[in-house]
Amino acid sequence: LSAKEAGLQGRCFLRFVVLPNGKIANIKVLKGVTKCPQCDMEAIKVVQLMPKWKPGTQNGKPVPVFFNLPINFHLR
Repeated sequence: LSAKEAGLQGRCFLRFVVLPNGKIANIKVLKGVTKCPQCDMEAIKVVQLMPKWKPGTQNGKPVPVFFNLPINFHLR
């Protein structure tokens, strides 16, 4: 049974690291959509497919930065 067929929707919170080269690493689900592990896996997949981010800087040098990202799932 798919999430759409079950009528599941909600918000998934992901945490990941933006590396000094702009790549995303160490993606983790902080809080998933209730009863919908498929939604959580899809959120991870979407973040993995993102292009490089602009890295954080400290004293003018790029540094790794943690980022928390909420992703909403709504049925249409």
